Amino acid sequence: MTDNISAGPHAPDAPSPADGYVGDPEVRAEWDNRYADRQQLWSGRPNGALVAEVAGLTPGRVLDVGCGEGADAVWLARAGWDVTAIEVSGVALERAAGHARDAGLTVRWVHAALTEAALPTASFDLVSAQYPALLRTPDAAAEKALLAAVAPGGVLLLVHHAGMDTQPAHDSGFDPADYVWPSMVAALLNDDWEVEVDEQRPRVAPDGGAGAHHSDDLVLRARRLR
Repeated sequence: MTDNISAGPHAPDAPSPADGYVGDPEVRAEWDNRYADRQQLWSGRPNGALVAEVAGLTPGRVLDVGCGEGADAVWLARAGWDVTAIEVSGVALERAAGHARDAGLTVRWVHAALTEAALPTASFDLVSAQYPALLRTPDAAAEKALLAAVAPGGVLLLVHHAGMDTQPAHDSGFDPADYVWPSMVAALLNDDWEVEVDEQRPRVAPDGGAGAHHSDDLVLRARRLR
C-alpha cells in the first residue's frame, strides 16, 4: 500500500523475527507475505520528502516508523543519527538489518506494532513516518503514539500519498477509512506544537519499487515546543 509501514519492542543490532513480536499476528503475516512475494519491495533509496525535510536538522535520536527494508534508517544512520527503526514485518526487518550490516552501521531494530511498542516517551528528536500503514482506532492510539514519542524541541515528520485518503474502498479490501492520515494527526496538535509544514507537494520519488506511481505527497512537519 505504501512506502513504509509500522512496527515496535527493542531488538539490538539485528532483529529476531521469530521471537518477541508484539502486535496483531494477522497484520504481521499480511506484511510478511507482501515482502516475501518479492526479493525487494521498495526502491532501496531514502524517501525524497525525508531527505528534504531533515536537511536542516541537527542529528540526534530518531524513530523511523515503519522502516520497511531499511532505506531511510540506513540513510539516517549514515548521516549521523542515532536510529531506532520499528516494523511489523520480520521479513522486512531481516533485509533492513542486512543492509545496515553491509554498510557498517548500527540501528536498533524493533519488531512490533507502533501502538504495542515499549518505546520511551518524549525522547526522540525526530519521529519520521514515511507513508505508514497505521490502522485507525476509536481512541486514536496510533496518532497519540506518534506524538508521544517526540521530545520537547523535536520534530514529527509525517508523509503520505496525496489523494489516498479520499479514495473509495477497494474490492481488494483496502478502505482508506481504516488508516491514519496526516490530517488526523494535525487535528490532535495543541498549543504545545508548532506546525512548520502542512502542504501537498510534488513527490520526489525514488526510481522503482512499489508506490512509485504516486505523484504528490502530503507533508506534515510539526515541532513540539514543550
